[in-house]
Amino acid sequence: MNRYAGFKLLIVDDHEHNLFTLRTLIRQHMDVEVLEATSGQQALDIALGESGIDLIILDIQMPEMDGFQTAQMLKIRRRTRDIPIIFLTAAFKTGEFQQKGYEVGAVDYLLKPIDDNLLINKISTYFRLIEKEREMNRLLEQKVAERTAELASAKKHLENIINHMGEALLVLTPEGRITQANPAACRMLGYTEEALMDLAIGDVFEEGEDEQAGAFMGTWLEALIRTGALDKIEARFIAHDGRRVPILFSRTAVKDQHGQITDIICIAKDMTGYVRQPDDLDQAPARAAAAKE
Repeated sequence: MNRYAGFKLLIVDDHEHNLFTLRTLIRQHMDVEVLEATSGQQALDIALGESGIDLIILDIQMPEMDGFQTAQMLKIRRRTRDIPIIFLTAAFKTGEFQQKGYEVGAVDYLLKPIDDNLLINKISTYFRLIEKEREMNRLLEQKVAERTAELASAKKHLENIINHMGEALLVLTPEGRITQANPAACRMLGYTEEALMDLAIGDVFEEGEDEQAGAFMGTWLEALIRTGALDKIEARFIAHDGRRVPILFSRTAVKDQHGQITDIICIAKDMTGYVRQPDDLDQAPARAAAAKE
C-alpha cells in the first residue's frame, strides 16, 4: 500500500463523480497524495502553487479551458513544464484527440470508461520511471560531489606543493602578464603576489642589451608554439630593490584543446650560491697567494 508514499498526483475532471471514482480507485492501490481540480484554470492554479506534483491525469473535454489548453499553459511555464500528463478521453474521440494531445505534450492516454487495472498500471509505470530518474540523479549528484571533493583535494595538494617549492614559479598570459606567483617567487623578487599581478615578465626579467621587450616575448611564443617547452637558460631577475638575481630559467606552454596557448608557466632557480661573482674572480689570485704563505 505504501509503495509510492510521498508521490503527488493531480487529477482534473469537471465532473465530481469522475473525480470521486478516480480518487477512490487510486487510493485503494497506492498511498499517494491526490489533489483534485474541476477545471483547467483550477488545475493550473494548483500546479503552479503546489510544489512536487509528480503526475497529472487531465480530462480533455472541459468547459472554458479544455485539457489541451490547460496542457499548453502547463508546458510553457518553467515550474510545471516537466510534469508528465496523461489525458482522459472518450473512445469515439481517440484518434483525433491523441494526435492533438501528443502535440501539446501528453505522454499517454486513458480511455473512458476507465479500465481500473490499466489506470493503476499506467500510474505505477510512470511512478517507477520517476523513481529511476530520481535515483539516477541522486547517484549522479553523489558522483559529482565525490569528484568535486577529489578535485578540491588534488587542487589543495598541488597548491601546497607549489607554495613549498624552493624554485620561483610564475604563471603568465601569452602576452607576458603575470597572473600567479608562488611564495618563492615573491621572496626572490621582493614583491607581494598582489604587486606582481600588476607587472609583466619584462618588468622583472633582465633582457639582453640588443633585445626589445616585444621581440623578447615574440621569440618565446614562437618557440613555445613549436615545442611546448623551452630548455633552461641562465638569466637574471631584477628584484624590487634593484638586485640582479642570477637564475636558471625554464618555460612551459599550457595549451587548450585547440592547441592555443592559454598560459605560460615559468620556473626559476636562484643560482646565487652557484655563481662566482666578479669580485670573487678579482680577489681569487690574492687569496691563493695568501693561502701559500
